[in-house]
Amino acid sequence: MTRTISALSEISGAYDALLVDLWGCVHDGLRAHPAAVAALQAYRREGGTVCLLTNSPKPRTGVAEQIRGFGVPDDAWDTIATSGDAARTALFSGVVGHKVWFMGEPERDDGFFEPIRVVSDPVEIARVPLEEAEGIVCCGPFDAHADPAVNRPHFLAAKQRGLKLLCANPDIVVDRGDTREWCAGALARLYEEMGGESLYFGKPHPPIYDLARRRLDEIGRRPDPSRILAIGDGIATDVAGAMGEDIDSLFITGGLAREQTRTAEQPDPDALDAYLAEQDIAPTFAIGYLR
Repeated sequence: MTRTISALSEISGAYDALLVDLWGCVHDGLRAHPAAVAALQAYRREGGTVCLLTNSPKPRTGVAEQIRGFGVPDDAWDTIATSGDAARTALFSGVVGHKVWFMGEPERDDGFFEPIRVVSDPVEIARVPLEEAEGIVCCGPFDAHADPAVNRPHFLAAKQRGLKLLCANPDIVVDRGDTREWCAGALARLYEEMGGESLYFGKPHPPIYDLARRRLDEIGRRPDPSRILAIGDGIATDVAGAMGEDIDSLFITGGLAREQTRTAEQPDPDALDAYLAEQDIAPTFAIGYLR
């Protein structure tokens, strides 16, 4: 049974570390949520550890720079684990070959191709046209507002050649301010529906949680799983991923599921129950917004 709470502080004493989603929880893609930042700062002052766990395709250095620009200060978190870093580990291990066709925005996603230190003998990666590629690297759509179906011709050609698609961000959509945008996960899902093979490394899949544990190890903090709380607004990513890792979760209903849960300050109890029953997923806790 999911328990609705009014503030993180009601339950935070039971946890030594938080795995905190960013988009929809700590910021809206444009600016920080002040109450969320204050809650994380207060948690850290009490001795807790905050690992930002994001499906961003960016390396962690890029995410740190990005969120500073949104107004999220460094004292609100301890470390960062990104889907991009988990996927980069696989990329430089050669899971989609040496020659790859890249999907994304070059100015935004170029950092994805920077070598990652955890791979001791990285393969050399070259970005090539689709017809020369051994695999696909998908950081996102070329146009975040276009229907993913516009990629069908490219995906048909790729599927016929048996190319694997490395998905650097399993999210289907995000809300940038008041505008909903497609993410790489929507393209990877379409490719699978067409009979292609997609490889995932962010939430809810295990590689990003393995990376999060390594990040916590780096700073000398590795709590027992029973003392970890995952926080996020994605029922199929943040909450499902936490359940797969057997850790507790706090569902932020005022993000992606704001309309379905009829969230103003807090979710409507009946709407929340109906939504969770429809999804067949039960977070440990729920709250309208992180605070």
